[in-house]
Amino acid sequence: MKQRVCILGSTGSIGRQALEVIRLNRDLFEVVAISATGRNQRLLALQVEEFQPEVVATLLNAELPEGPRRITGENANERLIQEVDADIYLIALSGTSGIMPSYLAAKTGRRIALANKESLVAAGRFITERASLFGSEIIPVDSEHSAIFQCLLGQDTPKVKRIILTASGGPFLRRPLNELERVSPQEALEHPLWSMGPKITVDSATMMNKGLEVIEARWLFNLPGEKISVVVHPQGVIHSMVEFEDGAVLAQMGSADMKIPISFALGFPFRIESGASPLELTSGSPLTFEDPDPQRFPLLKLAYEALEEETTLPVILNTANEVAVEAFLSGRLPFTGIAEVVKRTMDVLSARRVESMEDVMALHLEAQKVAKEMLNEAV
Repeated sequence: MKQRVCILGSTGSIGRQALEVIRLNRDLFEVVAISATGRNQRLLALQVEEFQPEVVATLLNAELPEGPRRITGENANERLIQEVDADIYLIALSGTSGIMPSYLAAKTGRRIALANKESLVAAGRFITERASLFGSEIIPVDSEHSAIFQCLLGQDTPKVKRIILTASGGPFLRRPLNELERVSPQEALEHPLWSMGPKITVDSATMMNKGLEVIEARWLFNLPGEKISVVVHPQGVIHSMVEFEDGAVLAQMGSADMKIPISFALGFPFRIESGASPLELTSGSPLTFEDPDPQRFPLLKLAYEALEEETTLPVILNTANEVAVEAFLSGRLPFTGIAEVVKRTMDVLSARRVESMEDVMALHLEAQKVAKEMLNEAV
């Protein structure tokens, strides 16, 4: 039987690549539902025409081919999860918009192919507890967490000494520190290895993406922050590693292509065709590793600090970063101001407490307001 797949964020980078993988494996999967903001109406219409889903959810009222049932409005993604019966829910939404859909998917008892790290950053305790209660399976799609997941298969997990997340260092790894304030959004979007959406590409340049991944890893693999480390690996060949107490280190390698972790999450426990280019071991440059520079990447340190209040500060960290990155991309904030806005917002709201999903969303809205106030001070 074909697996019924629901893709939230089908016109984004991960959503498009997931459909490429499904196109190669039509005998295994059936796309039963897709969602998109509706801004890229032409692409969404082409996806509907090709894959003929039963349901389409859009935040905007897009013009689409006749056939699928329509769900529209601000809560379209949440309704899609609640109203569509699928075997796999691929959460490929950007930013905070993925939190509630991930929480709702955790109740389905089905597989969640999770490509929205912000969900576990802001609500990791509540989503993982709910998934455990209802028997939902979370398979990470982020390349780093997919690598860790693969390295842990069949292993004695209590004997894990640490997991090692690799980071490319982004486009400014060698840029002099005194020039970072003047870098442009266009420069920040020119990632040396990966093709990603604007927000996550900027997060790679600041290394906030790695900070968010540290917090995400805490919930995915049930490990404390002191057992999660980060190493800069500019070549992007090793996607992450696991070190065990006996000194052995297992690493997952591959080309810099998101279709590899996407295909793994969709096909698990089997490996399926991904369409990714093969890794050329002999033609690439030597593999190198270095510690992250805390002066160059202050947001990574803030992420580790956020883990000390793991249900509160990560919400603030994530929300303030979204506000700051949007301001940077629109030219209202210098690149170095992103970390300033995040730190000041965390300082203002650090005393808040989170005990439920309602608290998560309320704190998210409060952090948005405070972060926007902090923008003026960081300019």
